[in-house]
Formats: sequence, C-alpha cells, structure tokens
Amino acid sequence: MKVIKTKTEMRRIVEQAKAAGKMVGVVPTMGYFHDGHLELMRRARAECDVVVVTLFVNPTQFAPGEDLEAYPRDMERDTEMAESIGVDYVFAPSVDEMYPGGSEGSVTLVQVEGLSSVMCGCSRPTHFRGVATVVSKLFNIVPAQKAYFGQKDAQQLAVIRRMAADLDFPVDITGAPTVREPDGLAMSSRNMYLAPVEREQAVFLFKALQAARGLIESGERNSRSIEESMEKVFSGAPLVDVEYIAICDSIYLRPLEILSGEVLIAVAARVGRARLIDNMQFKIE
Repeated sequence: MKVIKTKTEMRRIVEQAKAAGKMVGVVPTMGYFHDGHLELMRRARAECDVVVVTLFVNPTQFAPGEDLEAYPRDMERDTEMAESIGVDYVFAPSVDEMYPGGSEGSVTLVQVEGLSSVMCGCSRPTHFRGVATVVSKLFNIVPAQKAYFGQKDAQQLAVIRRMAADLDFPVDITGAPTVREPDGLAMSSRNMYLAPVEREQAVFLFKALQAARGLIESGERNSRSIEESMEKVFSGAPLVDVEYIAICDSIYLRPLEILSGEVLIAVAARVGRARLIDNMQFKIE
C-alpha cells in the first residue's frame, strides 16, 4: 500500500489504472477508522481492481465552535488498518494541498439546495456545503468509477447522490449498511467522546429506531404516532438531548404524514460532547 500526498500524483495513478481497463473504487473518509469504515473498504476490495481510501479531515464542513481541532486523528493506526484490508492507496493530503488559497478563502463552493437545509442542516447550516465541496473535489482528484459511503450518514448520502447526478460525475455511488456495536449503537469516530454513563444511554438512539420499526411491522403508517413512540423511548434517557426525529422519504428528504414508498426515519442527538446520528430505512408498499 502507498500513501499519496499530492493531487497530481493521485489523479495520475487513477487515470493510468483506468486506461489499463481497471475498475477503481474510492472510499472517502475523515479517518480514525472503525469497523464501519473497514466494511466499506472490504466491499470496495471485493468489487474493484484498485482501491483508494481518502483520509482528510475537511475543515469546510466544520462550523466555528465545532470539534475540528478535537476530531480524533491517528494516521499510523489508520494506514495500518487500511493496509490490513488490502487497500492499494491512501490519499492523505494536507489542508494546503486541498485548499491552496486556505479553506476559509475558497471562492467556489458546492451547495445542494433543499437537501442541505433540513434535518442536520438546521443546526449545521454550512455543513453539507462543505461536504459537497470536498467530495466534488475528491471525485475530480480520484476519478474512480465507484464510490462507497455509509448509510449511517443518510442525509450526507442523499446530498452526494444528488450532487453527483446534477453535476454529471461519472461515478456509481454505493451506500453500505450501518455497522453497529453489539448493543446496537451505530459505530462512529465520535463515540470515543462518550463517558461510560453517556455510552450506556447513547444506545437509546437505536432503541427508539427499533420502537419505530416494531410499529411499522405491526402496520402503523401514521408518522406522528411513530414519532410519539420514539419520544417515549427517549424519556428514559435523560442524558440524550434529542435534536430531531425526522420521518421522510429517503431521496428528497420530504416529511411524510403517512408512510409509503422509500421511507427514512432518522434521529440526531447530543450526548455529552458527542453529536450522534442514526437512522433506519424502510420500503413500504
């Protein structure tokens, strides 16, 4: 495995591989890998001839006062984990390499209207602009045929799919299922922020989603009834400060009163220092 630091070299490697008829897969990440990241890498390894993992903590998706400086980083650990999966290249650029004029001075920003302003976008109004900007850059620097993202970040996945379609990026976006701890907590790099008692209550995000799933499987289709059931679950977790419960379609993220079609139920909450998200998706006839 080779670590690449410059955009020019990374683009050259990918273009040469494609010219040789090889399928290239890219897994964009901010590092501090857990099993969710590794599962994305395994899937890319199984489906592609060449696998590139990008490792870049993107400053443009963090608002002032968020955890940019505190975000966990361990380059040596991450590269060893990626190599153990069989990744071919890790693209780990500096901030100056990605944003030569400085991340605060970038003049071209990518905004996916509508999808970016709901759910997590309400409390983080510039977050998805930063995500869309850096991912569009990565799709140009690593022009792979396939890109892999986790379904835990369902809104991010919807934004990236819309952006790729609207801007005609020739890349197939693959969403991989959420990887969970044994008790159901969705794996996240930010889980490391949780104190033991907070970790015990963080699992209530998953428990609330399980309650929603139980109602849906029993035939409930009224979104307000499902939301009320989830709120009752959270009443047993005083350390979980719920930011939102969203029940919407999974493509345009439009709220649903009556569930039908491709349905996303998502939740975000603050637990101590950590802001956690989770979701489940349903196909309802």
